[in-house]
Amino acid sequence: MTDQPSSSFAKKRLALILAGGVAGVVVGLAGVYGIATLTRNAGADAADAACKPAMELARKVAPFAKGEVAAVNIATAPLKVPDLAFQDISGKPLTLQNWRGRTVLLNLWATWCVPCRKEMPSLDALQARLGGPGFEVVTINIDTRDAEKPKTWLKEVGVNKLAYYADPAAKTFQDLKAVGRAFGMPTTLLISPEGCEIGTIAGPAEWASDDAIKLIEAALKR
Repeated sequence: MTDQPSSSFAKKRLALILAGGVAGVVVGLAGVYGIATLTRNAGADAADAACKPAMELARKVAPFAKGEVAAVNIATAPLKVPDLAFQDISGKPLTLQNWRGRTVLLNLWATWCVPCRKEMPSLDALQARLGGPGFEVVTINIDTRDAEKPKTWLKEVGVNKLAYYADPAAKTFQDLKAVGRAFGMPTTLLISPEGCEIGTIAGPAEWASDDAIKLIEAALKR
């Protein structure tokens, strides 16, 4: 009888020690995985914060994605567009960072892409109508062989309002493909002044149409 209290106390003490050990392991694992999660999400959280204005704008623009631009997929989640690298007509290196603070309609095209050639005059017309300090149609040619061919073709068809930009390595397409925004040609993104996606379209559109003009004008209203 005299040993029972002592035995009961020992069992309780052992239970407390085991509970403490398990708690310590849980806390330790939580700390390790918590730190990993914080590290992993830090970049995403920063992008989400930077793209908040773009998401608000996307909601306002959404009703205008109809008619000739009904195929535009309006952004439903924050996406910071990669800082794509390309060059101007003189070969000067540029990136999308050069357009920060302006709304951009970014288009990738090539002379071997029939739908691309078909929509280039309408992109030129859109630039002529709405292009200015706050907005630019940025068309990037990704022909990888004859660097003069696209320039010659643009002159032949009378496209002269668009500034000429090129990426002979076609890395811009791969960079957009890596974030799920390039599946074929042409590829076009509407990008906010913060460098975030407002909308994306795979395939051509009639960018000089009233529908397209209204969509872009809605994107320019801040």
